[in-house]
Amino acid sequence: MITKDIILTLAARNVRLHFMRSVLAALGIVIGVVAIASIGMVGTNMTLSVTEELSDMANKLTVTPYRGGGGMMGGGPGGGGDQDDEDVITEDEFRDIERIVAKYGTAYTLMSESDQIEVGSETGRATIYGLDPDIIREILIVETGEYPKSTSSVVVGPTLAERLDLKVGSKIKIGDPDEGATTTVRVVGILEERGMSMDLSTDMAIIGSEKLFTGIYGGEGEYDQVNIVVDDINNVDAVKTAIEDELNRKEDTVTVQDSSRMMESITSTLSTMTTFVMAIAGISLLVAAVSIFNVMMMSVNERVREIGILRAIGTQRGEVLRMFVYEAGILGIVGAVIGSIASLAIGYVVVFGMVGTADYFFAMDSLIYVPMAMAIGAGICLITGAYPAWQASKLDPIEALRAE
Repeated sequence: MITKDIILTLAARNVRLHFMRSVLAALGIVIGVVAIASIGMVGTNMTLSVTEELSDMANKLTVTPYRGGGGMMGGGPGGGGDQDDEDVITEDEFRDIERIVAKYGTAYTLMSESDQIEVGSETGRATIYGLDPDIIREILIVETGEYPKSTSSVVVGPTLAERLDLKVGSKIKIGDPDEGATTTVRVVGILEERGMSMDLSTDMAIIGSEKLFTGIYGGEGEYDQVNIVVDDINNVDAVKTAIEDELNRKEDTVTVQDSSRMMESITSTLSTMTTFVMAIAGISLLVAAVSIFNVMMMSVNERVREIGILRAIGTQRGEVLRMFVYEAGILGIVGAVIGSIASLAIGYVVVFGMVGTADYFFAMDSLIYVPMAMAIGAGICLITGAYPAWQASKLDPIEALRAE
């Protein structure tokens, strides 16, 4: 009776005898493993990168006027004195928020308006922010120049400065001259890039004092948003609950948001996209499965007489079945191993190119896709090789010996 080691040797021999055919079959597995692993790693690295960026805002809350669940967050159009009381946070409401937040962190008001601006012959639109001068110094970092010291001086975001070629000393006209008077301000500082933020988006904005803002738009004591910075991240939920209980006691007047909702939404979206694209990449493994199935069926048909001889000398049906399963396993394992090595190299390049950083490439959440893709590739080979192996084991020895 043929032993297990000899069966494995026979399986390996047949793979070598049909080397080119075996290589092409294994190549499909390699491509499938690389596709699934690389896409999985890209999705994970993108999620981890966004999550860390949002984690920097995890200790921040924004309080905006309640607009039936559909209101805009601070930084959009809407500040100024033309709004109803329902569309702003009043001075009294801010004092209540400030009192609640006092033992947990800092609260500050924000006024905003989107308006036309003019720099020399260039025109465009920008968000105008009105902040307490002390808050400007506390939360914003000036890269070039200094902080505003008067109601006619402002700092600008780096994106806006680059787009309009603004420098320290540049003058900006705020307002549409066709609709009324304009206000001229002087740039005294250019801020550091702040990137994505839920509380204050300054990269494309002009930031001045509250007095400058109310001088242009009115609305003194009426705020578009209150931002809160909590000293201990563990107190975020307590602050949020306390504000909602106090200000929304009789009716909903404010909406309190933290970064957790944004983080959950973004990570959920990225996860869904990654799964969808991985499913598309899995089509390459289906193609590889068809190729493996075809190779194994050809192998069975070409070796009918050999199978008859093996059965005639006492080889059991189970041993014949294992021999063909081993062949499929060899193709799957070799393809999966080569695919995993290639996916590390290709995945690193793809991650760096699409995400812009490979800081999280070697994180466990990222690398887990390599063995997962290997297991899927090898498993598909075994599954698709099962039927040809079963068919080979069922051949009648006498009929097999008669085959040409």
